Amino acid sequence: MYFSHTILHILCALKCGAFDMPSLFKEGEIMIGGIFPVLNKEIGTYSNKTSYLILYFNLIAFRFDLRAFRWTQVMIFAIEEINQDSALLPNISLGYRIQNSCSSPTNTLRAALTLASTAEKMKNNSFCPPKISAVIAEAGSTQSLAVAGILGPFLVPVVRNNILLLTHMFDNFFKSFLDKYPSFFRTIPSDYFQAKALAALIRHFGWQWIGAIQSDNDYGRNGILAFTEEVKRFGVCVAFVGTVKRTYGLDKILKVVKMIKESTVKVIMAFTPEGDFSPLMREVLKQNITGIQWIASEAWITAPQPSTPEMYQAFGGSLGFVVQKMEIPNLKPFLTAINPYANPNAAFVKDFWEIMVGCRPVSPGMDTDTDTEASSKICNGNETLANSQDVFFDVTQLRVSYNVYKGVYAVARALHQLIFCKSDGESNMQPCLNISDIHPKQFGDDVFFDENGDPPASYDLINWQLINGQVQHVTLGHFSSSVNGDHKLSIKEDEIVWRTGKMVPTALCSDICPVGTRKAQIKGKPTCCFDCIPCADGTIANTTDCTPCPQEYWSNERKNECVPKTIEFLTYHEPLGIAITVVSLLGALLSLATTVLFIHYRETPIIKASNTELSCFLLFSLFLCFLCPLTFIGRPTVLTCMLRHTAFGVTFAFCNSCVLGKTIVVVTAFKASVPGSKLAGKFGPAQQRIIVCSCTLIQILICVLWLKLNPPFPDMVFRYSNKKIVLECNPGSEAAFYSVLGYIGILAIICLALAFLARKLPDNFNEAKFITFSMLIFCAVWITFIPAYISSPGKFTVAVETFAILSSAFGLFVSIFAPKCYIILWKPEKNTKKHVMGKV
Repeated sequence: MYFSHTILHILCALKCGAFDMPSLFKEGEIMIGGIFPVLNKEIGTYSNKTSYLILYFNLIAFRFDLRAFRWTQVMIFAIEEINQDSALLPNISLGYRIQNSCSSPTNTLRAALTLASTAEKMKNNSFCPPKISAVIAEAGSTQSLAVAGILGPFLVPVVRNNILLLTHMFDNFFKSFLDKYPSFFRTIPSDYFQAKALAALIRHFGWQWIGAIQSDNDYGRNGILAFTEEVKRFGVCVAFVGTVKRTYGLDKILKVVKMIKESTVKVIMAFTPEGDFSPLMREVLKQNITGIQWIASEAWITAPQPSTPEMYQAFGGSLGFVVQKMEIPNLKPFLTAINPYANPNAAFVKDFWEIMVGCRPVSPGMDTDTDTEASSKICNGNETLANSQDVFFDVTQLRVSYNVYKGVYAVARALHQLIFCKSDGESNMQPCLNISDIHPKQFGDDVFFDENGDPPASYDLINWQLINGQVQHVTLGHFSSSVNGDHKLSIKEDEIVWRTGKMVPTALCSDICPVGTRKAQIKGKPTCCFDCIPCADGTIANTTDCTPCPQEYWSNERKNECVPKTIEFLTYHEPLGIAITVVSLLGALLSLATTVLFIHYRETPIIKASNTELSCFLLFSLFLCFLCPLTFIGRPTVLTCMLRHTAFGVTFAFCNSCVLGKTIVVVTAFKASVPGSKLAGKFGPAQQRIIVCSCTLIQILICVLWLKLNPPFPDMVFRYSNKKIVLECNPGSEAAFYSVLGYIGILAIICLALAFLARKLPDNFNEAKFITFSMLIFCAVWITFIPAYISSPGKFTVAVETFAILSSAFGLFVSIFAPKCYIILWKPEKNTKKHVMGKV
């Protein structure tokens, strides 16, 4: 605050020209100021003689900067072009006053004070408004802040032709700076965008282990801070950050060189101006440190001083971003028309002419003996720049110069919108404000800048290439940002010359983990440094971790791919399936053959004694039971799952019902032989059919309810093996499944009990004995089936069930029908009534 008040006092005390500084000047109705480092070396001294901070300077300036001089000419060209444009600021002339800053904050401050001073008389108790309406300011951040500090209190629009850094840490300061000086703008976006572009470049090539070099000032520190914040979001690790400065001693530079040599990084990003980076570049070249891929900020990637074939040995292939190049139409004729004889008093033009044509121009009244150095050649006045091939006149690849041009036009358009307005119903623009009433603060916010004073970010990607023995800055890509924060990066990768040749360099702390392994963080080291651990079975390795395979898949041996698990079910082609099929068909054929045999010998005593009708029913049920296992073979489907359980339940209920009927017949036949018994008449063929049908119908009803409420369905079972999927039929309702089995068991127990009671009947051929034996086999099979069914894995569960079906069916068939068939076929002499009745 004290400094601002002091400057105001100085400004009010100064008269026009208070500082004797060379300048390019042209008077106009509206004046625009310019500050450029045309002479870029100065030694300054100052002292505080009074409380008003009166400054005394001793200026030694040398090394004429052609690039900065071209900026001044571009500003003049833009102003002249606007003055000739009838559509922009018509009938109003723009003037200019351009000062030299010598790339020094001190001289920049001096130039700003000069621009702010005025010849007008001060009014009592009021500050004097500056004559300059806007300023195209110095490029450096420190210099720009100095200009804004001087001109900001007057709200003079300050448009920079370069970049002021803005990082997340710097954000609060810059926003408060804009609040204080809202007339401060840039023609190039904040270096926050450049840091974002550099981070996008690092991400594009997959570099994860990099180093960084920063200059010991706000530009370098804040630039690296913004860059590291951005790359950390992509998992990139910064191994080290070296700090350099042009005034550092050799010991500090050597520490940074040692840091580079001892590190394993192969990619280093340098966010530093050319002057601060040069000492390190020379030492890197001296110690022959090669194989490093350098990534550059805009401050040195296109600088002419380091762009030499000698420096290319260590820094060849460098990549970096610069502002987009543009071409200004009609600028070249304007530049080639520069002539010291047109305006002999114009600042800097004589120095420019001497550099370009090699002689010193002579102006009228000039003493050539005293005013010209002995080494300087005197011009004859016939020299011209029309045919000069100097790069100064190449206007096809303008970067900073174009931003100067753009800044002047931004000010001009703002002035036009301020001065001219259009009333409703009027077709022509009419002046609505006197030029004398213009105050600088009245324009500047609505041009093309955002709320931070930034234009949209757009950069070209530059690659150092050696062409015809000279270092060329080849454009091989582009970066652009959008309003919503997104960006687009395009690169011609095939045309990049890398430090390592044509191969894209790698930048990893640890080698990429081999197939089938995952990263394991090493304690105490950055996340980019890791060990590789094999993935567990059933998982595969991705970029960072082991990912489990989906349920139906399993990892292959290399742990890099999930492969489908083996599908397992009982098939007709495997030995077990073939055996079950053969046995099932054999049992069915035996049942059919026995049925035919019984029908053929139905009139014989042994067949009549065993009840022909029930025997045929029983043989038919056994035929169906033998066919049931065939539904258990093959890939389970909805139909086969519903069929296999219900068919099994109904056929065995039918079978046991027939056995129950035969048992009851045997018991009633014995009771009927007892005098006075009436059972024979009450249990005839009709009653036998009713028993068989009713007992079977109960099982059918159970199965119908089962299918209606919760039917069986095909299911994939994963619990048996990690590498297999077992396809089997899920019963759906466990209660229904065990109800079916339980009902069959009840019928079997009733048959067993009745047959056991009739086992000692006096007949020679007592069928009750065979029924008892068959029921014992049946019950034993199904009692052992339950634990075997529960404990059998995979397809063997199906095999156990089919084994129980076939075993119980063969038990019934052999126990009941084998003795009868034996007598019919091999012992026909025993097939008589007397033998059957036991009277022989």
